[in-house]
Amino acid sequence: MSKLAKKPLIISSKHKVTQTGSLLTIQGTKGTLKREVNSQVHVEIKGQELFVLPKDEFSEKKFLGTEFALIRNALMGVEKGFEKKLQLVGVGFKAQVVGKSLDLALGFSHPVKVEIPEGLSVAVEKQTMITITGIDKQKVGHFAATIREIKKPEPYKGKGIRYEGEYIKLKAGKSASKK
Repeated sequence: MSKLAKKPLIISSKHKVTQTGSLLTIQGTKGTLKREVNSQVHVEIKGQELFVLPKDEFSEKKFLGTEFALIRNALMGVEKGFEKKLQLVGVGFKAQVVGKSLDLALGFSHPVKVEIPEGLSVAVEKQTMITITGIDKQKVGHFAATIREIKKPEPYKGKGIRYEGEYIKLKAGKSASKK
């Protein structure tokens, strides 16, 4: 059994958690998230504590830690939210938000337009820093990975889209051979 799932999740006074069958609804200051709980897991709410338990004594316990972490992330998301920052590195690389899409100039022969998913907000600072915020950790991380996938940092000069603080190990270029 998961070490995490043995402990209860504390529901603060800022949260309102309701359960309807296997659907868990979590409301907080930033918004509302709905989470479908795995069929192998039972969620029990006692006062200000939330317990993640196996459905019965014969059900598998391998999902307990995962469900615990997903519910914890939902509780954190509706209270504080999540944020990912991307950095554009390269000459002429820039980004801007136009309506509900993100326009990127990445050295291709055409601009790249990416639709911003519902529930996320994107801000561009200095044309080279993209900040993605939202209450769903999975959506924020997936959208950041989708943008990064468009132009990954290349290993020789490091040009491309990278996460803020990400270290790119650069390879040595060609060297002249002696004969």
